[in-house]
Amino acid sequence: MPDGTTTPIVTASGLTPQELEVARLIVSALSLEIAAEEIEPEAPLFNEGLGLDSIDALEMALAISKAYDVKLRSDDERNHRIFSSLRCLTAHIEKHRTR
Repeated sequence: MPDGTTTPIVTASGLTPQELEVARLIVSALSLEIAAEEIEPEAPLFNEGLGLDSIDALEMALAISKAYDVKLRSDDERNHRIFSSLRCLTAHIEKHRTR
């Protein structure tokens, strides 16, 4: 018997459709030489994970703002958590998006 909860749809790459959409935006905005489907949803976006840096963060924030009308401020104390992984970033976008 169903318990009223829903299980998110996950693609073959292990990403939800929303995560895949954000991953594609990141790959495109940063001209990464990796397929969006290859980004691990829980892997760190910076340093040892995807290897992004602070300039990449600014470019990502601009692309996200344009695509989803989500404002990401450089002085937000939550940025470390928001940008910790694709999954966290996507959850933040989904919570605050207007498009």
